[in-house]
Amino acid sequence: MFNHLLSLLIWLPVVGSIPVLLAGAARPNLARWLSMLVAVATFVLSLFLLVQYNADAGGMQLTESYLWIASWGVHYGLAVDGISVALIVMTTFVGILVIAGAWEVIQDKPHLYMAAMLILEGLLIGVFCATDALLFYALFEAILIPMFILIGMWGGPRRVYATLKFFIYTFFGSVFMLIALLYLYQKAHTFDLATLAALPLTFKEQAWIFFAFLIAFAIKVPMVPVHTWLPDAHVEAPTGGSVVLAAVMLKVGTYGMLRFILPIVPDAGAHFAWLIVVLSLIAIVYIGYVALVQEDMKKLVAYSSVAHMGFVTLGIFIAFALVREQGSTDMALLGMQGAMVQMISHGFVSGAMFTCIGVMYDRLHTRQIKDYGGVINAMPWFGFFYVLFAMANCGLPGTSGFVGEFMVILASFAASPWIALFAAFTLIIGAGYTLWLVKRVLWGEITNPHVAEMKEINGRETFVLVAFAAAVLALGIWPQPLVHLMDSSVAQLVQQLAIHKI
Repeated sequence: MFNHLLSLLIWLPVVGSIPVLLAGAARPNLARWLSMLVAVATFVLSLFLLVQYNADAGGMQLTESYLWIASWGVHYGLAVDGISVALIVMTTFVGILVIAGAWEVIQDKPHLYMAAMLILEGLLIGVFCATDALLFYALFEAILIPMFILIGMWGGPRRVYATLKFFIYTFFGSVFMLIALLYLYQKAHTFDLATLAALPLTFKEQAWIFFAFLIAFAIKVPMVPVHTWLPDAHVEAPTGGSVVLAAVMLKVGTYGMLRFILPIVPDAGAHFAWLIVVLSLIAIVYIGYVALVQEDMKKLVAYSSVAHMGFVTLGIFIAFALVREQGSTDMALLGMQGAMVQMISHGFVSGAMFTCIGVMYDRLHTRQIKDYGGVINAMPWFGFFYVLFAMANCGLPGTSGFVGEFMVILASFAASPWIALFAAFTLIIGAGYTLWLVKRVLWGEITNPHVAEMKEINGRETFVLVAFAAAVLALGIWPQPLVHLMDSSVAQLVQQLAIHKI
């Protein structure tokens, strides 16, 4: 089984969606239980990755490779390093919580909803372990389909607009990525990522390929200024769609940067790192102010995601400057580690925040902040979890939100105190919009009689929120296991930054 563990992880949820679909609308409870069974089995299977993967050795392990398209030399190639393992386990963990969260909420065609979630989970796992560029591209594009369906069928009143904007933005970026891959194939006659990483390229070639990849992955992150599709997608998506989108799908963009930009075009990456650093700082500071004025809770947290993901891109590309200009591999390693920890942390924190908003929306059917106030009086246990996740969103020490951001700020200070100053400023802005949200929603007297009628969280909702809380606190109090899992892989990425192809 362990020889094909990665394939099992990809195809178990995809194939498992078939009996869920066959259960049909006539047997919704059967569809729910089948989907939960598949999600739990996939999560348990992903835990074997932690056992089988040798974190001390690092590098790509658990390799699978089979000839897929012989005439093009395309392989069904899979392998994982520590970063992939962390992202896959997070994906399967979130998959359980998304299905549990939608258990009673999705009443219209629940079998289709659950099946779409399982297919999306399998495709995302495939993205995180593909070692063939064409396979990566196919999965990279395929994840659009189930998300398109989730927003389009169970989304809000402007769901058609949101889905089209989401699809057009991401598909537009993918065209540039495909062009870059075809150019590389003409030179290497293979789509194998390891071979492409060793391919000699002139600076001009690297520059064009860099921007082709950057457009595709920046839209997925999303980075400023191609971020405007995200708030619309979040606002119109059902709660589960928002959770998966924020917790997992955004990470595909930064993961793609690690797998394509860093090893294939290192010289262009180093030359244009300043551009990514500037865009990351704009996301961290400016988008924080944009979040501050939002009146829709989902839109506020969506903009917050753009700001927090700015720390990930900042940590990745500040490492270029530290290695190439200062020769400081230790601080580059710290920055890259911080970016990876922030990726995982943001998955838990943003997923929890959107879940909390969904809990309130299920009761009051509005996301407007002005319609709430005094919620903690009616739902004290819910208020406890909401405040905890809000503190993590602010970057409070002891929560996962602090660890990655602090590591990136320390690394940024080694590159430039001014960069560190702007990066650290987000802690103030983040506290501003998050606490302002909590104050207006949770505290004060109940002014809306419908808020007084809101019922406390039930057992199912408690399970989901406790699971998110456990992840946020565990990573915040004891991040060492996660750092150790990814340490050797991150160190190898940092070594690649120092490689010159020209």
